[in-house]
Amino acid sequence: MRDGWRVVDDVAALEAVVGVPLPSTRDKVRAELADDDVAWLAATPFCFVATSDAAGNCDVSPKGDPAGSLVHVIDARTVAIAERPGNRRVDGYRNILQNPHVGLDCVIPGRGDTLRINGRATLVSDAPFFDDLAVTGRRPILALVVDIDEVFHHCSKAFLRSQLWKPETWDPERTVPRRAVLASRLDRRDASLEELDAYYGDSYGRKLY
Repeated sequence: MRDGWRVVDDVAALEAVVGVPLPSTRDKVRAELADDDVAWLAATPFCFVATSDAAGNCDVSPKGDPAGSLVHVIDARTVAIAERPGNRRVDGYRNILQNPHVGLDCVIPGRGDTLRINGRATLVSDAPFFDDLAVTGRRPILALVVDIDEVFHHCSKAFLRSQLWKPETWDPERTVPRRAVLASRLDRRDASLEELDAYYGDSYGRKLY
């Protein structure tokens, strides 16, 4: 351990630092979706999916689609998330084959609060509800079906602190190199910068589905 670090290694030490939640916060977890949760999921175009393998190695993967096409509510205890063509790594899905437990954080742009779902996942390669998740006439290639154990809304403090939804704080081109430059330095050294700029250019967004 590094010099000067004070490690928190049990619950008592943790609660000494952060305190204990109010009863309203502690007890807000529910076992099934309410009508307001269903409406939230219908308006959700983006979510994070957290998984871990049998050894505890973790992955968090972003998922995004037009609102209404990302998360499908099967019933009050079950949701499905569409999977589209991608880079084929599917780290999270490989994890689920070993350990079905997943955590979802569902985000609506401009909202600081989020909807969190924890549960157990199954991978499904086809089902009638795939028609409801079609975008530009294309059905998902896979769906992550989650049996809900817990659902609750998370407060907005992280978004407020980060000023995430304030465009005046955005300066992505100045703060870090563009994607093509990062790829050329880190993971696509076999390609020229011109080739990578072309790959990540306008045509990239036309190949989403």
